[in-house]
Amino acid sequence: MASHSPLLLTLALASFISLISPTISLTCSTQNVLFSDKTPFQTCLDLPELESYLHYTYNATNSSLTVAFVATPSRSDGWISWAINPTATTMSGSQAFLAYGSGPGKPPVVKTYNISGTNLTEGRLAFDFWNLRAEALNGGRIVIFTTVKVPAGAGSVNQVWQIGGNVTNGRVGVHPFSPPNLNSRAVLNLTGTASGADGGGSKAPGNAGWMTTNVKLGVNLGVLVLLGAIFIF
Repeated sequence: MASHSPLLLTLALASFISLISPTISLTCSTQNVLFSDKTPFQTCLDLPELESYLHYTYNATNSSLTVAFVATPSRSDGWISWAINPTATTMSGSQAFLAYGSGPGKPPVVKTYNISGTNLTEGRLAFDFWNLRAEALNGGRIVIFTTVKVPAGAGSVNQVWQIGGNVTNGRVGVHPFSPPNLNSRAVLNLTGTASGADGGGSKAPGNAGWMTTNVKLGVNLGVLVLLGAIFIF
């Protein structure tokens, strides 16, 4: 039976790669998202909810934060949004940039909204911003680009992100109220350290995803079963 070990090892490795490759491929560091002048952002992070990603550069000289928020709408006629809440870590009170598709071959529409409770009101934001635009990416993803003015000397901002329901004749529908939608908020530290809504976080070198990622239990069990099969044979 020992002659079967190389074959079993190959099958085990192939199965292990198939289990973890979706997680590895969906990271901010693999996305080719650049400034308008084609230079890379300083930092990127895999947001902990809604399979969303944030690329950003903080400029302390002029107290500005340039971001590229990447997400996939929950449906073909849905929307994505990234926001800053100047006063709290909640969704209510957030000042949001929201984008949705406008048809094949056309760039997505991007607008600004004030959030009060679960209500979206289109209007001016509480802080200055510029260079606002949105682009459609492969796989139905949308990216929102903008630069926002943050308070001088600010060490962090409260960020909120979301993917929502349908958009009908420009009218934005509410987002789902599942746990990932309700938990899509965190503190974004501008000095290079990631923090969640509970204040915890981690730091990693470079600009590649410094938030910790937990391997799912199903992957661990699958690996143990495969390794067990190898040793048995």
